[in-house]
Amino acid sequence: MAGLIALVAALAVATALGLAIRRRSGRMRPVKDSFSLTSHGDSTELLSTTDLGAPLGERATLVQFSTEFCTYCGPTRALLGEVAAAETGVAVVEIDAAERMDLTRRLNIFATPTVLVLDADGAIVSRGSGLPDKLSLIAATGAIAPGIAIKSRRGIGRRGLGSGDSGISVE
Repeated sequence: MAGLIALVAALAVATALGLAIRRRSGRMRPVKDSFSLTSHGDSTELLSTTDLGAPLGERATLVQFSTEFCTYCGPTRALLGEVAAAETGVAVVEIDAAERMDLTRRLNIFATPTVLVLDADGAIVSRGSGLPDKLSLIAATGAIAPGIAIKSRRGIGRRGLGSGDSGISVE
């Protein structure tokens, strides 16, 4: 009987954790200074072109951490390209997490794809893991590049916002 109770408790905990992870997956969340960056005094460390291996965008940079075996990295790459193409001054940089373990560890990247939204100075303003939610990504980018507008043509669910006609247009 005690074994059955332990099994039911373990299943309940696993289900709760699974639901929590699923809820967070794909959502872009604002980054607080102390979340993932090393602070030097009162100024937050910035990611540079040397860190990224590519130039920063004039207004924003979308950084994707990928791996060779990542299932959702291709669709994420396409989505980031779509969002960046809709607005001038937004660049996309893809980093192989396995090749850049120094940066992966420094930024606490635990899953691929992980997307970071950087402002024009290279400060991380938002991050998310898993296949990004398009609306959440546009909102995170629009917060630092205000020319990006969201226009809805119909009701929007949390999923189904990949490429194609999603009900959201980026202007």
